[in-house]
Amino acid sequence: MARSKVRVPDLLARKAQGPKIVAVTAYDATFARLLNAAEVDILLVGDSLGMVFQGHSTTLPVTLEEVGYHARAVARSEPSAHVVGDLPFLSYQTSVADALRSAGYLLKEGGCESVKLEGGQAVAEQVRALVSAGIPVMGHVGLTPQSVHRLGGFRVQGREPGDAETMVRDARALEAAGAYAIVLESIPAELARTITEQLKIPTIGIGAGPHCDGQVLVCYDLLGLEDRVRPKFVKRYSELGQQVVSATRAFVSEVQDGKFPGPEHSYGNDGAMRHEMATLPEISSSRNSIPSPH
Repeated sequence: MARSKVRVPDLLARKAQGPKIVAVTAYDATFARLLNAAEVDILLVGDSLGMVFQGHSTTLPVTLEEVGYHARAVARSEPSAHVVGDLPFLSYQTSVADALRSAGYLLKEGGCESVKLEGGQAVAEQVRALVSAGIPVMGHVGLTPQSVHRLGGFRVQGREPGDAETMVRDARALEAAGAYAIVLESIPAELARTITEQLKIPTIGIGAGPHCDGQVLVCYDLLGLEDRVRPKFVKRYSELGQQVVSATRAFVSEVQDGKFPGPEHSYGNDGAMRHEMATLPEISSSRNSIPSPH
């Protein structure tokens, strides 16, 4: 029996009713189909694609059009999971009007069902405007990758004096503005517990301990496809990267040794085709048989 579509009210209800929400990033139709078959609740088309898909060192170069491209691929798989699209750097911070245009684009052209943006009190006005326009919004506080240079790198947040209080205020501001969920990234577990307990909307953690209402991981991380960076909070549930290398080495070896393709991987001729092939004139290998280009 096919699973019913996961929608915003379903995710909100999980805060009180459980089970915990499971979100995984996806950037193409194949991964979206496979992850959806595993019954994740949310497919996040994250701007993390800039790092794991495009090879950048940060998410900053990612454009709105690029998120839209990947979102369309994910949406074409027609997942039952809820599809969330990241609003990339400078697509919403500049003004409410820009936020509306950018979020509207991801829903209309990208096939997303909600959007995610980073920041707290500073973007509450944008969140309020998007929600008023009928666009569901997921917030994101703690380590906000689009602010990596201001934060001094990809570092745990909420440990400095006053940071915890500010983060709680940011989360409350997002809830008050109408966000339906908030990602908590790279913050102490007890701070994540405090925020989770004070909010009526679900929190989704990544490097925020076990007390959130859900968890999210980048698919390349949990599947063991990313080797350049291994954050402490990532659990690698497989080592597909090693399997890819091993399988490709076997392919290289068999091609070079003449073992692939074998008869079982080749197309045979039917009787009529064999007869036609037998009547073809021989092609001379003599250089004199090659017509002159002049």
